[in-house]
Amino acid sequence: MTSPRIAPLPVGHPLSLGPRQPPPDRTARRNAVLLAGAWTITRIGLVVLLLIDHIGDSGLAGEVHTLYRHWYEQLSQGAFPLDDPTWQYPPGAALVFLAPALVPWLTYFQAFVALILLADAVITWALARAGGQGAWLWVGGLPLLLHLPLARYDVPVTAVAVLALLALRRNPRTGGALAGIGAMIKVWPLLTILGTPRGRTTRAVWSSAAASAAVLLFVLMLGFSHPLSFLQQQGERGVQIESLGGTVLQLARLSGWGGEVRFQYGAFELVGPYTAEVARLSLLLSVLALGWLVLWRVRARHWDTATPLDAAFAAVLLFTVTSRVISPQYMIWLLGLAAVCLTSRRTTQRSVALLMLPAACLTALAFPLMYEDVVAGTPLGCLLMVLRNGLLLTAAVLSCHRLWRASA
Repeated sequence: MTSPRIAPLPVGHPLSLGPRQPPPDRTARRNAVLLAGAWTITRIGLVVLLLIDHIGDSGLAGEVHTLYRHWYEQLSQGAFPLDDPTWQYPPGAALVFLAPALVPWLTYFQAFVALILLADAVITWALARAGGQGAWLWVGGLPLLLHLPLARYDVPVTAVAVLALLALRRNPRTGGALAGIGAMIKVWPLLTILGTPRGRTTRAVWSSAAASAAVLLFVLMLGFSHPLSFLQQQGERGVQIESLGGTVLQLARLSGWGGEVRFQYGAFELVGPYTAEVARLSLLLSVLALGWLVLWRVRARHWDTATPLDAAFAAVLLFTVTSRVISPQYMIWLLGLAAVCLTSRRTTQRSVALLMLPAACLTALAFPLMYEDVVAGTPLGCLLMVLRNGLLLTAAVLSCHRLWRASA
């Protein structure tokens, strides 16, 4: 006579020997509380660093106090800066610089920092809602740049790009409209629609992006004079010391090259023999990067939910490393796009996204901590730039390789 079979007790039963698992909703709440706590602690630290930075009168905060406020005063009078070599942004950037006026009970500096923190919180909330590890990468990665993100206008731009990518999953037209608005603020968010599946989705997204950009430009042209004045200043920029070409020229300085560093167009640039050729080579490399992206899109055959995220990250990486200018705040864009990739389990960019963390650390070391060495082109300054730019170049090559292999 066989003994009756006894069904095993379910995992989590009081008499079960297996590990007890908390209910899914309790786990989600616990993770949300931990994420909110991490965001609060790290952002308080960033604000403290910003206040310690000469009490907000110079250093990184000086750009908000002087330059941004100067632009705000000009824009408030209905005119974009004209013949101002530091104004190099599309007309939609005016929305960010004018936004502090919405909280008149604060000073311009206080309102601007509050705006950045609000955009930062929106990014964190959107990434957490999308799932995955993206929110943790963003919350932990942004403080690696120290208080720089609070003193630049790139976090709101990144917020628009992140929301555009996440919206593409459920509402392509909304994602396209956000990408068009982002492009009018700082151009690069337009790359978020590069990887949309061919056919009806692409037509809907791209037409929505074009329409939103055109409407915003039309409104700005009605309300302001000289909305396209930025084009002249942007075209005259040279080779910035933090760029890939700038690193090559700085290494050449150690070997006796006769060029020098000069502050112009709002940045430290290299002037001297061969700088014009290096600048043209950077533009050529950007054109080749665009050609590769077009080729990838033509050859792509396999599309999934992660493809638009991966393509946007790869595209921005490509245009970053080929740029004549790799300002420290560019890392804000890359951290945001890397975080979006990590919201998808199907992403091919997981290891590339994690490379943005050491790249952010090296960026903070170069600026602001050891910027004097970078400007002077000392061996230490050159080493920092070689490591940071070499890491970004490696990430760009690896990102493109994985994108091609997964979809083409």
